[in-house]
Amino acid sequence: MKHLTRLLGVASAYFVALRDQERGATATEYSILVGFIAIVIVAGVGLFGVALDSVFGFLTTGIRTALGIP
Repeated sequence: MKHLTRLLGVASAYFVALRDQERGATATEYSILVGFIAIVIVAGVGLFGVALDSVFGFLTTGIRTALGIP
């Protein structure tokens, strides 16, 4: 009976430790999520910058043509 009580105590301590580790895993999951969001933002800004550069290039060409500047 003592062995069973000790085994129950060890199992209980193991599950408590496992529960505490889950809190750490949640922080890790959030940091991975924040990393992915940062990657998406950087990629979006990069693509927006390329599109914006294209628009300004088009406007510059139009203005130069209208003013007769080669």
